[in-house]
This record gives sequence, structure tokens and C-alpha cells, in this order.
Amino acid sequence: MVEWFAMASNTSSPHALMRVLLVDDERNIRKTLAIYLQGLGCTVAEAATADAALEALARSAFDLAFVDLRLGKEDGLELLPKLVAARPGLDVVMITAYAAVDSAVEAMRRGAKDYLAKPFTPPQIRHVVEQARARRELESRLADLEGRLADAAPEASLELASPVMRPVMEVITRAAAHDVPVLLRGESGTGKSVLARALHELSARKNSTFAVVNCPALTEELLASEMFGHAEGAFTGAVRDRIGRVEAAEGGTLFLDEIAEMPAAMQAKLLRFLQDKEFERVGETRTRKADVRVVAATNRDLDAAVGAGQFREDLLFRLNVVELTVPPLRERREEILPLARRFLAFFARAARKAAPALSPESESALLAYPWPGNVRELRNSIERAVALTSFEQITVEDLPERVRSYHESQLVIASDDPSAMPPLKEVERRYILRVLKTTGGNKAMAARILGLDRKTIYRKLETLGLAEESPTPGRPAPDTPRGPGGEHPGPWNRRPTRFRS
Repeated sequence: MVEWFAMASNTSSPHALMRVLLVDDERNIRKTLAIYLQGLGCTVAEAATADAALEALARSAFDLAFVDLRLGKEDGLELLPKLVAARPGLDVVMITAYAAVDSAVEAMRRGAKDYLAKPFTPPQIRHVVEQARARRELESRLADLEGRLADAAPEASLELASPVMRPVMEVITRAAAHDVPVLLRGESGTGKSVLARALHELSARKNSTFAVVNCPALTEELLASEMFGHAEGAFTGAVRDRIGRVEAAEGGTLFLDEIAEMPAAMQAKLLRFLQDKEFERVGETRTRKADVRVVAATNRDLDAAVGAGQFREDLLFRLNVVELTVPPLRERREEILPLARRFLAFFARAARKAAPALSPESESALLAYPWPGNVRELRNSIERAVALTSFEQITVEDLPERVRSYHESQLVIASDDPSAMPPLKEVERRYILRVLKTTGGNKAMAARILGLDRKTIYRKLETLGLAEESPTPGRPAPDTPRGPGGEHPGPWNRRPTRFRS
């Protein structure tokens, strides 16, 4: 106890206040923890019972809660999901004198962020508070970044709903804190440049320049000048000294788009810059230095390019310290409609008109289309629709012909032979099954697209024999063996990222 009070008198924090709720039936534990947490710059509320904890949470918002596993005759594990439900985002740390692996695993499964065994020490509590504070600060920065990017890049939705994008954003936020090169892989139009800018905005370099070099757009000579600058008279047209993107981005971030198209000579110069932070302007012998973080992107297979002798292996190793693969839009179908609505609002605002809604038929068409051009194609399609429509609703006719024809092809009977035409019930069955597939098995979304209420769609699924055919595509059946953490084995559980440090 003396140690706790001594350390409490020596603690201080320059950070924003943390609001902490202590839930423990032992008054001495609450008092000791409260004094120490106040010394860390926290405001503290106490509760001795589960009901008192829920009442406190109803009155005030908290960032962090320490919850005893045993609250007299009450069970802290039963209280845990109620706290998380009452305040989504609340960090809950379970504390107990009866530490066991089973209870720790169950606490984490129910939503706890951490688990401490009594007697815990002041450094352990300080670590938990600092971790929670860091998460709050990161959430605040993400919210600020979301607002600032929304005006310039409506596709920059950082609260992405797609499960395959969450690991990508987790790595982006972690990598932002480290000054290491990042390589973004993925098909054209997936949003790699948006993620590169998000990485810059989340980093300590956010107040410096974010410079972009489009590698395929320039010849080798012009690319060298664009990146490193040139001296007067270095080549025809070089009528004065010019600084390059590297110098202009001093202290900031240099984004190299489509790095696979960089000529071999430039690859060597870039490798040297990554290794030594040194370069020379074109036509100059003076060696210069620059502090720039490099982020590169490619839609080509760089490993195959290395094997074909088109890309330097040592440069690839330098670039992919942190490597991310951005999944295509067809693997992120949960994002199609939210992104479409963001684009609608963005382009309507730019055109100074009220944002039109999406008709159920247009939603169905957007969800059915495979989007080979990814987010960029979706953006262009919505921009076209906003420009052409004069109504309050976007219809299928407002969408590009390729989207309309693809949608219509799913509904047309393939043969004119009457004997080959399926009965109406079979056509209905196929269409409902297709809508379910495009919505990832989301019956509520499917019902909305089909213009049905939820009771009706469940009744139709049963009538048409689809009740057992409509789980999320690619998901295993309920009796599929699970992994040690309760997860299903399979490709959907593979993180599409590699974080190297």
C-alpha cells in the first residue's frame, strides 16, 4: 500500500484526461486504485456492484473500466458484455485474485481488452492506462482524418465495414508510427493512393509535404528530374535549377505510384536514396541529403518482375519492410453501397444540388456488378449518374451501359426455346439466390433490394427451398471444426497483410 501511495505522488501525465470506472466490492482496492489513477491524470468513479456500475455508465461516459471478476455474489463476467453494450468502445480490464487461464480466455472472448491478476503492481496499471490512452488518441486522429479526407477523397472511408479491410487499416495505423518504407500491392483502382495519404496523415510527418510521383507517366530522364531535381543546362529545356519531389517533401512522405514501371537506372538511384538518404540532382555532382519517408504502390506482381529481371530484388527488399495487399472491391461487397452513397453526396455537393437516393433496382445492379475497375470505376459511375439525372432517385438507366447490361444479363432467360425456359418459381428462386450471394448472405439487405419485408423473405426462402442454401458464401457449415481461438479455419481468416519490423 505504501508503494502505491508513494508512486501516486510521483506520477503525472501531460496527456488528455482519461475517465476510469472502478468496479470492485473491496473498498480498499477501489481507494488505492483511485488515488494512483488520479495521479496518472485520470478522473475516477467507483462502483461496488454491477447495478451501480451500469448506473454510473448511464450517467457518464468512460474510456476505461477495471472490473473485478467476483463482485460479492455477482459475476463480473456477466457484467462485462453489458458494459460493452452500454458503451461501445469502452476498454474493460478484468481483475481477479483467482487467476485462471479459462477465465482469462472467457473474459477476452466477451470483450475484455486485458486481464490482471491480483496483486498487480503500479507499473502494470500505468501500462494499461497508457495503452488505453494511446487507443483513444488514435481514434481521435482517425476521426479527424476521416473528416478532412472526406472533402477531398470520398472513397477514404476509414470506418470501413468490410472485414477484409479492417486488418489493412490496423496495419496502416501501426505502421504510421514507424519511419519505415511501406509497399502497397493491389489491383488498379483499389484505393492505394488513398491509403498512402492516410498513412501520411496518421504519422508524425503529417504537417510536412505529401509528394506524389507517377512513375509510368514520365521518361527516365524526366522521372529523375521529377524525383531529384536538375541543374540549369542539364538537358534541353532545363533553363534554371529545379528542386525535385524528394527535396520538396523534406520531413514528409514521398509516394511512388506504380513503382514496377520505374526504369532500371532509376531503381538504382532510388535504392541508394533508401539506403543512405543521399542523391544528386540531374546534371550536378553535389551530394544532397533528405529526410523523407517512402511509400510505394504497384498493381503488378513484383516477385514475378524480379524473376524476369525487370525489377531489382534488393530494391524490393528495401521497399517492403511493411507490405500490404489491398483487396479488390469484389471482395469488399459490404462497402459498395456505403461508398456509392458517399460518392452521391460528394458529387451532388460539388454540383450544388440535393443528393439523389439510390433506387432498389440500382442498388441491386451495383451489388451484382463485379467492378473490374474497383473503387475508381464505382466513383466514375456514380459521378456520371449524378451528372445525368435530374430526378430525386438514381435508377438503373442512370448507370453506365456496362453496369446496366450486366444487371440485365442476370435476369434474361438464356434460350428462346420454350422447352428450355424454366418455370417462374425457378426464375424467382435463382434471382433470390443471386441477390443473397451478392449481399454476402445478408438477408436484411437482400430483403431491401427485393422490396420485401424480413418475414416475407424468410417465408420465401423456406418455400423455395433456399433456407439451407443461403449462408454467407464461402463460410463453413455450423458444424465445421473451429480453431483454438474459436475461429473457423479457412482463407477468410487469413490476414491479407504482412507487417515486418
